[in-house]
Amino acid sequence: MLASIIRGAVALAVLALQAGAHADDVKHYRFAHDQQLNSGYSVAYDIFSARLKELSKGTMLVDQYPGAQLGQEPQILQLVKSGDIDFAIVSSANTSTISPQAGVMSLHFLFRNEDHIVKALGDEKVFAAIRDMIDGTVQGIHAIGLGTQGFRYMYGKKEVQKADDVKGYKVRVQATATEDTMFPAYGAQTVHMPFGSVYTSLQTGVVDFAENGMNVYLINRHYEVAPVISMTEHEANNAILWISDKLWQSLSAEQKQWVMTAARDVSTQEPKRGFDLEHAAAIKLEKMGVKIVKDVDKAGFQKIADPYLDKLAHDLGPHAEKIKDLIKATN
Repeated sequence: MLASIIRGAVALAVLALQAGAHADDVKHYRFAHDQQLNSGYSVAYDIFSARLKELSKGTMLVDQYPGAQLGQEPQILQLVKSGDIDFAIVSSANTSTISPQAGVMSLHFLFRNEDHIVKALGDEKVFAAIRDMIDGTVQGIHAIGLGTQGFRYMYGKKEVQKADDVKGYKVRVQATATEDTMFPAYGAQTVHMPFGSVYTSLQTGVVDFAENGMNVYLINRHYEVAPVISMTEHEANNAILWISDKLWQSLSAEQKQWVMTAARDVSTQEPKRGFDLEHAAAIKLEKMGVKIVKDVDKAGFQKIADPYLDKLAHDLGPHAEKIKDLIKATN
């Protein structure tokens, strides 16, 4: 009887040790972005975290920190570089704060339509060129995938049906050489500010217009202070998925493969789902009474933008030129 009890106790102790060892194997990682839940960024997180959990058999768990909890996008990038954040998804435009050539992704009318964005972001050659651009220009951080929140549209209290409608008006833009060239070409004045300040700036008249995706406009309630959104489709609202070099160097070869496989799923799956969110947002906004201006003279904007396309890419640098050419060639 005593022997039986001892054997049972030993067996329980072994199981407890095994469970403890397994618990020690499980690691949690931080994934940051500046958007709310039900955004393209949170979709990217969902895809990435679920796949990484599956591949690692539950040993690599990724926790989401949305809504700029860990900082606005430029700060998030710096925290990934320093190793204080493990993973993040940040707009390609704000990526230009650490790698100016990333501004190529913000070139106006580089992307022809929704299908072109989905195909280009899922193209391994396009991703490889972006990865090489980052590895060749920045330390402490690596690009592992791509995503989108659709096209960017202009919104404010007035309609934008043609380029002349923004002449003389103040537009909040992301701080890139591309934006600072293109919007003045349309006759507008550019204003830089963190995304978190856009709502109040529209409300108080610090800016007349902002520009972003349909779903971003909806979930951040910008329609409350800017009730007219015009479908200019001037720029793709793309993003890059990141890993810190500090974490990357600590991973085994097998773990690195898991990470890249999960990130590849983001590049191939998130863009389509991102556009699904855009379409659903437009339906919701129309039902709420928001004015969506669909008859925009995009050709007029494009006529102004086209001469800048090759010049801006060239001025940004050789990586930017290569990325621009690969995107344009995507069918």
